[in-house]
Amino acid sequence: MFLRDTLFGVLKDQRQPVAQEPEISRALASRLPPPSPLHTLVLTGVRRSGKSILQAQLIRANPGAFYLNIEDTRLFGLGPPDFPTLLDVIEELATGKTIFLDEIQELPEWQRLVRSLMDRGHAVCVTGSNASLLGRELGAKLTGRHRSFEVFPFSYSEYLAYTAGQKGPDTLGGYLDHGGFPGYLHERDPHVLQELLRDIVQRDIAQRHHLREARHVMNLALFLLANTGQPLSLQGLTKALAIPTVGQTSRYVEYIQDAYLLFAVPKFSTSFKQRVVAPNKYYAIDNGLRRVNSPNFTPDVGHRLENAVFLSLRQRGLKPCYAGEKDRWECDFVTDELAVQVCAQLTPFNREREFEGLRRACALPGKRRGLVVTMDQKDALSMDGLTVEVVPASTWMEV
Repeated sequence: MFLRDTLFGVLKDQRQPVAQEPEISRALASRLPPPSPLHTLVLTGVRRSGKSILQAQLIRANPGAFYLNIEDTRLFGLGPPDFPTLLDVIEELATGKTIFLDEIQELPEWQRLVRSLMDRGHAVCVTGSNASLLGRELGAKLTGRHRSFEVFPFSYSEYLAYTAGQKGPDTLGGYLDHGGFPGYLHERDPHVLQELLRDIVQRDIAQRHHLREARHVMNLALFLLANTGQPLSLQGLTKALAIPTVGQTSRYVEYIQDAYLLFAVPKFSTSFKQRVVAPNKYYAIDNGLRRVNSPNFTPDVGHRLENAVFLSLRQRGLKPCYAGEKDRWECDFVTDELAVQVCAQLTPFNREREFEGLRRACALPGKRRGLVVTMDQKDALSMDGLTVEVVPASTWMEV
């Protein structure tokens, strides 16, 4: 257990996160509800995506707010027996009623601390880097008393603001190459993103799940990063990467998703059995992270564009599926209102294939409009009674 004087000294000495220049106002900040004792605000996302800086912006909007970084090495070993003392120290140091807790998953049974703060009338905001861990623990103690939001690396609009660029094909190409991790955009050193991947695999996956070694997880993450947008079955991944069992592969994929490295996109189907059986596609949290950690050196603008469109859909709060029949037709993304094809350049040679996928997707249960996202083309085309909007990605993603 920590002595009261020790906790007081550490918490008083902590400093709020400071953004690297230029500091960018995150678009998510305008959509967040104000801090309230009724609902804990939960910000989740991959490491180094800007959660702490977003917290700093929220802190500035709440004078007197108190900040606590759980990853401070001086707090190693902090746990439930220390909570009564920790609560008293927080209330002594805090000059307002809003409390910000950074990287909360490092604190065992953290939800008990949050519940106690809320019961004392505090508004609480927490950040974390593990999706299912936070979900399980929130459900256990804070059911109905939390609101969760995902924090992504910079969107295209935020990338333009950070780099002082203008919307268009050139900056779009830069965004597809470099992605949106603020630290990498500041340094432009590939080792930043290579080290980030190693940190996530070692700290957020291997250590957290008590894996004896992380070789299979790292190989799986690298393979998925190099093959974004491809339907991949667990059986196929197990065989290709020589992982001992399909069950292990399934767990490792879940761990990788929990750490926000990759997202699984299921196949659209009205049949639950078909949704479960069909292979998922996987998309990376960031194109820069994908590029510098991928062994594939061939140009893949189409795959990078498809990955960026997926991230833009997720940043809008959508969870798309893909649709298709093998060797017949395919639609890249299907949501409740959209059927989206991603095509770097629409030509007479590929137009019929792209339109067939949209036509089939728009005929699925529901009502959708067809959209083709390209690098720089803009048009409105009709085929077989279907009107399709063709838009440059730089315009469509600038939201």
